[in-house]
Amino acid sequence: MSTSTQKAAVLKGGEWIIKENSPSEIYTPEDFNEEQKMVMEMCSAFLDNEVLPLVDRIDNLEPGLMPALMDKAGEQGLLSTSIPEEYGGLGKDFITSTIVNEGLGGGYSFSVAVAAHTGIGTLPILYFGTPEQKAKYIPKLSSGEWKGAYGLTEPNSGSDALGAKTTAKLSADGKYYILNGQKCWITNGGFANIYTVFAKIDGDKFSAFIVERGFEGFTQGPEEHKMGIKGSSTVQLYFQDCKVPVENLLGEIGKGHVIAFNILNIGRLKLCAATLGASKRATTNSVEYAITREQFKQPISNFGAIKHKLAEMAIRIWVAESALYRTAKWIDDREHELLESGKPFNEAALGAAEEYAIECAMLKVFGSETLDFTVDEGVQIHGGNGFSAEYNISRAYRDSRINRIFEGTNEINRLLTVDMVLKRAMKGRLDIMGAAMAVQKELMSIPDFGNGEDGPFAKDLKAIRNLKKGILMVAGAAVQKLMAKIENEQEILMNIADMAIETFHAESALLRAMKISGEEADQASLYADFARTYICDAADRAAKSGRDAVNAFAEGDEQRMLLMGLKRFTKTEPFNTKESRRRIADKMISEKKYPF
Repeated sequence: MSTSTQKAAVLKGGEWIIKENSPSEIYTPEDFNEEQKMVMEMCSAFLDNEVLPLVDRIDNLEPGLMPALMDKAGEQGLLSTSIPEEYGGLGKDFITSTIVNEGLGGGYSFSVAVAAHTGIGTLPILYFGTPEQKAKYIPKLSSGEWKGAYGLTEPNSGSDALGAKTTAKLSADGKYYILNGQKCWITNGGFANIYTVFAKIDGDKFSAFIVERGFEGFTQGPEEHKMGIKGSSTVQLYFQDCKVPVENLLGEIGKGHVIAFNILNIGRLKLCAATLGASKRATTNSVEYAITREQFKQPISNFGAIKHKLAEMAIRIWVAESALYRTAKWIDDREHELLESGKPFNEAALGAAEEYAIECAMLKVFGSETLDFTVDEGVQIHGGNGFSAEYNISRAYRDSRINRIFEGTNEINRLLTVDMVLKRAMKGRLDIMGAAMAVQKELMSIPDFGNGEDGPFAKDLKAIRNLKKGILMVAGAAVQKLMAKIENEQEILMNIADMAIETFHAESALLRAMKISGEEADQASLYADFARTYICDAADRAAKSGRDAVNAFAEGDEQRMLLMGLKRFTKTEPFNTKESRRRIADKMISEKKYPF
């Protein structure tokens, strides 16, 4: 690994809004080492050879098939990438485990089962378990001998996880916690061996428990019939005086929320990785179809409308990938810093993910919406055949929709993005208000029409800086005007979140393009096309979000000043996005796949 990429963690979580990375400081997929490239290829080969030939049987929930496939994945080490060697894992870094999530992401229902097992099914015990709990369960989860699941959601508490009604009470002899209640939408629930289940001790102390299949009083419901991910086992769990040994309390009494919310931070980034892998496969399917499908005596891939679709699919994928691995490296570096400072493994892993919880929430939103866009356009490219079950694009379309609900709905993640930034500002972790005040002063001054710095990406960098100023201006004015009431203005908060999501991803794309510039000319030129096309569109979308927010809380002279400032901060240089998209699409068509 080049020493330049080791500086990536210089920015703390959320600091990208007020500070800059140089291209040499960020990590990109071009920095993958040989082992990481081999891991990606191994994941792809596993899907091609073991999973994709069986997708119809998987979707029919053929008994024993999914657990058998997970056994095979375990034999190849795909379930234990990030588990320490002392528990039978491979002990790889965070980036490599992210690569596995991406590499297996195109496996439809199988991807969901594996992600649930390696994430929410395993990590609560790995990070919060006692030495005895970890020694008992983690080696079996690592190998795939036992499958894991996670019981948080209840029929009347989805996003409001702490509103759960399942109760736990210590038995008279002090040997068991007696659980009563139910959980729903439990992925892997039909075949898992162990479950992390949340319940309130004495009705108010939200806590977590390790529940084994076979515990007295624990039963499951039938498989749910779902719109998509039909091959993923999804059941309800029932606890009727279920006896859980006291030694199976996970973490501290009343601290279940610490487990639930910390695991979600990691899960959100990993979900982005999985949707990225699925997006790439769906796009390749669409390219292949567009080349072979003829209309008006020529392949439809010759038509500009189709090229536009293919290119836009690729742009969003490439941008998502840029932001994903930039953040993954930040988390990896922070984890190593914490380990070197003497923190134990679990505290280092959780602390690193918490530091970048803002970015994880944004990645989850962007990745899931990129996949939804990709499969939707994929169906359109397939035309009537896209509506046929004979083509995998229809399966991809159905399966995609759940990702905007998994790991906290996208609405919740948008609200969390802004909420976390504001809370860190209040605690002094982020100097957002100082930066916002500087932007307010700039608004009152005469705009700088000078050329400033030069270089091939100078105008693009200026555009990103201005987009950040737009966020600070709108958010600062909204907080000043609304104060504590802002938490009830969800529409405004989501507008600000959308501005932040667009800007973070646009900056990640630009830095990646800048990092490779001066290297292989054709690739560098295409990367510049990706970044500039995205920046143009992102600025327009940010302008719309900003206007909607400003119009919701400002009026009169304040409104006019903010809208003028927004126009200034979301302005971009003219750029021929039609031609850039054609260059991107032509590369895809020539290679008959998503090749970037």
